[in-house]
Amino acid sequence: MDMLDIIRSKKKNIPLSKKEIEFVIQGYVNGTIPDYQMSALLMAICFNGMNYKELLNLTIAIIDSGDVMDLSKINAVTVDKHSTGGVGDKTTLIIAPIVAALGGHVAKMSGKGLGHTGGTVDKLESIEGFRTNLSEREFFNQVKKIGVALISQTGNLTPADKKIYALRDVTATVDSIPLIASSVMSKKIAAGSDCILLDVKVGSGAFMKDIKEATELAEKMIQIGKGAGRKVVALITNMEEPLGKNIGNSLEVKEAIEILNGKGPEDLREVSIEIASYMLMMCTEKNLDEIREEVIKCIDSGKALERFKEMVRLQGGNEDYISNPELFPKAKYEDYVYADYAGYISKMDTETIGIVSGKLGVGREKKEDEIDYTAGIILNKKTGDYVEKGEILATLYSSKFSDMEELKENFKEAIEIQKEKLDNLNKSKVLKVLK
Repeated sequence: MDMLDIIRSKKKNIPLSKKEIEFVIQGYVNGTIPDYQMSALLMAICFNGMNYKELLNLTIAIIDSGDVMDLSKINAVTVDKHSTGGVGDKTTLIIAPIVAALGGHVAKMSGKGLGHTGGTVDKLESIEGFRTNLSEREFFNQVKKIGVALISQTGNLTPADKKIYALRDVTATVDSIPLIASSVMSKKIAAGSDCILLDVKVGSGAFMKDIKEATELAEKMIQIGKGAGRKVVALITNMEEPLGKNIGNSLEVKEAIEILNGKGPEDLREVSIEIASYMLMMCTEKNLDEIREEVIKCIDSGKALERFKEMVRLQGGNEDYISNPELFPKAKYEDYVYADYAGYISKMDTETIGIVSGKLGVGREKKEDEIDYTAGIILNKKTGDYVEKGEILATLYSSKFSDMEELKENFKEAIEIQKEKLDNLNKSKVLKVLK
């Protein structure tokens, strides 16, 4: 088999066979296929796409390049959740204890954040003492005991994906829907759960900017999941503005605690209830409306918060932080963004807001970079809100920037204010459900 022939086939939009795809993935991982040839193939895929068989075979070949988690020792139906990424997205911290408190089993591996937002692991590690590096035995035992464990990715899962993603990042092939779908689903399937809930973000703060693209991505990921024998549901959710009011690692944990206390922003509560409800529906086959009522009761009764505390305690964290969030360390510096004129907020450039948070210290450019757990933004106003001239739009926090004037200006550039009140403003977070 010859790599040049495979590249030529894809360039002519001739579908690749299972054996050809396996040859490519194995050769790239073991180093017999060089970066420049793999780059050419990735670009051909960007231009010509992949059919269902190619996509499934690519995903399985990536999975087979490394270890696969065997969750059968848990002796229960397991459910996982993946978000395509957004600003202020702390839903995992909320939905995992809810699902566990209602009888589900969430054995979830998450990553550290790159770019302008922190990952779930970063958020959890802002809790004093919290361990995300559990052994496999500890991981399984905890899920069996309380229904939930949130840990950092372990073992040699999908090494082909790591290598291909690094190449895509420097060859302008990141935005290929087939390559995104195979990357996401290879990791989720290798992680071993029976059921997978996909939270596909769309809007100014998401990778997918319009609902047509988001729907196409969701449909391809569902096809892959079902082809690999998994139950999959996708929710397309709105990321035209940040989710909730808090952006930043410890700030987002504090807001998750608010929601689990039956308080907090309505948009975050809404999307968390929907995600948790669909995850439980896949596990239990109960009626969705009945499950949704159970989820709301679980939150409002404090049952989900108690399960979150239990998880924190078992993973070595200081559960006093959960009972009293004021214990979280505070940023050294804080500053305020004031409105230059009065009116209604008509639009938020969510990606720019995320970039501002990253510069404050929330995210990292490289994996080895240190992040500032205390850094972030609290939004005082969001889309549709009226603001007076001189009123606070947001509070910025950092432990490395005492002078935030440039970042304050960047934030203001991300906010559009108009005199007239917005008509027919849709604040709903869940835009579409695909099964």
